[in-house]
Amino acid sequence: MNRIIRSLVLPAVGLALASAGCESMPWNKNDNSDDMKKAVATIKPAKAASTRPAWGNPGGTVTFTDKGADKVRVEAKLTGLSPGEHGFHIHEKGDLSAADLASAGAHFNPAGHKHAGPKDASRHAGDLGNITADASGNAKLDITVDGISIGTAAANDILGKSVILHEKADDLQTNPSGNSGGRIGGGVIELKKAKKE
Repeated sequence: MNRIIRSLVLPAVGLALASAGCESMPWNKNDNSDDMKKAVATIKPAKAASTRPAWGNPGGTVTFTDKGADKVRVEAKLTGLSPGEHGFHIHEKGDLSAADLASAGAHFNPAGHKHAGPKDASRHAGDLGNITADASGNAKLDITVDGISIGTAAANDILGKSVILHEKADDLQTNPSGNSGGRIGGGVIELKKAKKE
């Protein structure tokens, strides 16, 4: 009888230990690398003659990657810009129906701060500063900002908002938009499934 009990219990204990051991193995760890939230805005030119530049058609993508604790990495790859700096912001609405993109509303500012630069502690959540285009009109940006989130449904959630590109440089201080001029391009921020890199 004892032999029968041992023959039933010992394999069960061994199986339980093996299962516990497998869960601690690196390939079974849930590192959530596939679960990182990403959002993308595809930039298209404004349709109004007054804001559409004669020197090109703004285009490209802006990718937002959730880094946790209300920190988000912002990577932009844009084309069709005039050389130099351009104000670059998240705006409060995803409505880009107006030809001059005024329908996107003001800068995204759920905490009610004054306009500033992306590194300032007190600023609009949508203040991303400037993006600089080279002589060919191409521009890249890679920064990490705090105070925004992706897909959290919190007040600082950027999904459904828009990215707006301005004709001039943002001075990073003048309310409400840093004297950055007309809105020359924009795109709605939409959730994308992240792929493991």
